[in-house]
Amino acid sequence: MAKRELVTIPARQGKAAFVKKGQRIKVINTHGTQVVDTWAFNAGDLREFLSMEHLRVSLGRYRAKKGDALITNRRRPILKWLEDSSPGVHDTLMAACDRYRYELLGCKSYHRNCNDNMWEAMVEAGCHPSETPAPLNLWQNTPIEAGGKIGQYPAVSKRGDHVLFRAEMDLMICFSACPQDILPINSNNPKSAQFTII
Repeated sequence: MAKRELVTIPARQGKAAFVKKGQRIKVINTHGTQVVDTWAFNAGDLREFLSMEHLRVSLGRYRAKKGDALITNRRRPILKWLEDSSPGVHDTLMAACDRYRYELLGCKSYHRNCNDNMWEAMVEAGCHPSETPAPLNLWQNTPIEAGGKIGQYPAVSKRGDHVLFRAEMDLMICFSACPQDILPINSNNPKSAQFTII
């Protein structure tokens, strides 16, 4: 991918790209209503990746935000969160949807899903990860509510909101424009998003 090229993540699809240490990744919620599942892998060893479990321990909270160092399963920084023009509502709790999740939601035939989007995008980029880590779900509005229930609500971001990360190591970044259209997290209408590497 050419530096500064604006890349579209098609609705219900995924995209991955190589990022050098020190480069910045800008992710844009083009329509304002779209959740973007996000993964980062150490480019030299895909067994090391951005880990939500380790991140929550490191931060002492369940929501990551601007200023945070995002860490790997080896507890090393992989991304630094530099900017967030949105209200800052993102999710670190929910696993990527997969075919089994959609079957439980009543789907009788194949439904696009973020698990498959990650694998397809990574393979297209020439990488073969060993597992699907839990993603950082940008703009996903799934708060912990009274009694411990996890809410499922539309994104509160607006058209054109963005986040900006800096790569803390050479890495593969991967995004999925979440295909969820049964629950309301994408306002029941999945759309495209965009990113660029600066």
